Amino acid sequence: MKKLSLFQTDIVWADPKANRQKAEEMMLSAEKSDVYVLPEMFSTGFATQPEGIAETADSDTLAWMKQMADRLDAAVCGSVAVEDGGKYYNRFYFVKPGGGVSVYDKKHLFTYGGEHLRFTAGDKPLRVEWRGLIYNICICYDLRFPIWSRNDGDTPYDVQIYVASWPETRRGAWDTLLRARAIENQCYVAAVNRVGDDPACHYNGGTCLIDPYGKTVAAAEDSKTEAITAEIDIEELNRFREKFPVLKDGEKTTIVR
Repeated sequence: MKKLSLFQTDIVWADPKANRQKAEEMMLSAEKSDVYVLPEMFSTGFATQPEGIAETADSDTLAWMKQMADRLDAAVCGSVAVEDGGKYYNRFYFVKPGGGVSVYDKKHLFTYGGEHLRFTAGDKPLRVEWRGLIYNICICYDLRFPIWSRNDGDTPYDVQIYVASWPETRRGAWDTLLRARAIENQCYVAAVNRVGDDPACHYNGGTCLIDPYGKTVAAAEDSKTEAITAEIDIEELNRFREKFPVLKDGEKTTIVR
């Protein structure tokens, strides 16, 4: 069994120091885990106008994530608004103890909110192996594009991580699509959303862990700052995949146009 801790935080607008401090308090108070997951742009809030808000690629926030990974002897992850080489990215960091950092730049920028006007989209997916499990990484709007997160029958990932700033007005889509991603990809889904308000939206959470059957393993209370910890049963996942080979059968599908 591996444990994940998911942090549903109320993010202080454009104040990385305050947000790191609050996240650190929650992480140190949480149950000991293998992976600690923070929301989208957890250090600043979701900023579509990143000038003066985005952090540098070698930011204090990334240094803090490395420190916490060492302190907790666990992976620490979440996305940060980053300025790198004159461009802005919504960048996910998966940080392991010892300083190992894997990076994913958000592929699907949220055009409805204007994210595409200032940020540059990534073009490479990220899968990370950590303590015997493979994690696939996505950020917020990526959730609406199932082909981007399609699992593989030969080398499947075990856990899909979604971090988000997903507003209450579209909460129904969040709940429905997370369950669909778990079922269709025959994997666990670890989803972390924020609560509270920013200059544009109100957020009421929906942080949860969903199993490959589409059932909720654990969930945070709506509209509450809260950490939840739950276990990944990899043996049960492997038995399910062997008994009901959805992923391998999906590779046999031929589309005729």
